[in-house]
Amino acid sequence: MKRHCPLKLAEKQSFPFILLAPQCPLELSYSTWTLYLDDLMALIDHISTVYRVDAQKIYVTGLSMGGYGTWELAKKYPDRFAAAAPICGGGSIKGIERLKDVPVWAFHGEKDDVVPLDEGEKMVQALQDVGGNVKLTVYPDAAHDSWTDTYRNPDLYTWLLQQEKK
Repeated sequence: MKRHCPLKLAEKQSFPFILLAPQCPLELSYSTWTLYLDDLMALIDHISTVYRVDAQKIYVTGLSMGGYGTWELAKKYPDRFAAAAPICGGGSIKGIERLKDVPVWAFHGEKDDVVPLDEGEKMVQALQDVGGNVKLTVYPDAAHDSWTDTYRNPDLYTWLLQQEKK
């Protein structure tokens, strides 16, 4: 599905990176990415062996349920990611200290009635509390669709490409 992510943009512009955008199957739309974290990491590992992937510059981003998945995948495998960009996501703050050294730029719509803003704020605050490198962009007029503005923003890609694992 190319409705809501960089895949849609990639049809009209080129990116200076490999874009891997797994989609949750329709029949699992009410499920959660946390059930598939190891599978997602295996997919990244496979792609990294097939293509020339700079292991120091692997990023994770996702929106809505994928925003939750972004937080969880980055927490479970912090040593694998140079940065994370969860969009209108949240999750459990358990293990958030594992992300202390992974730059995170989170995005959320202030009027989000699907994933309330406080879900994202809770994650950002918890990461700040352990000394993490995190920032939050809140779109004051956006509801749940905070991804359109985020993925259209060239500053996101500039920021991501500046991040490299230490």
